Amino acid sequence: MKIYTKSGDGGETGLFGGARVRKSDPRVEAYGEVDEANATIGVARAALTDGELDAELERVQSELFTIGAELASPHGARARGTLPAIDPGWATRLEQAMDRWDATLPELRAFVLPGGTPGAAALQLARCVCRRAERQVVSLAAQAEVDPNALVYLNRLSDLLFVAARIANLRAGRAETNWDPKGAGR
Repeated sequence: MKIYTKSGDGGETGLFGGARVRKSDPRVEAYGEVDEANATIGVARAALTDGELDAELERVQSELFTIGAELASPHGARARGTLPAIDPGWATRLEQAMDRWDATLPELRAFVLPGGTPGAAALQLARCVCRRAERQVVSLAAQAEVDPNALVYLNRLSDLLFVAARIANLRAGRAETNWDPKGAGR
């Protein structure tokens, strides 16, 4: 089987269920942003050496594929019946992981500058991309039916990625750099 189909050469792509839409369609934008978030998490995993973080992020990547499939399938499309559902328990699991990790972190008293170890910096980048994906899904939800569990999950995921970056730095013995608003621009 060839990877290329040439069917998108005119600027269209197929959704699950066969409908063709422009590649600039809000639905394509939304699942494209989720795909990018997934890829940046893959970059973060490649930079991490922490088995617990890696296991959680691998699970997240699989869940993001499910969310992408949901977004690529308009409600009412026959193909939707073949897709796994977004489990509301996924967001709860993310909250539990954050609570566990946060209990070991120093209390936040200032904004933290993204950075530290390569893995932590990659997690911060993934957090930003996840926030962008969430905004794109919110835009789609204003125009079309979207499983509300997708929005909840993406919102929790960006928080998890922030806490995971802090944990990666802590476990590596790397101090966080707090934002100093008085020192900006010096």
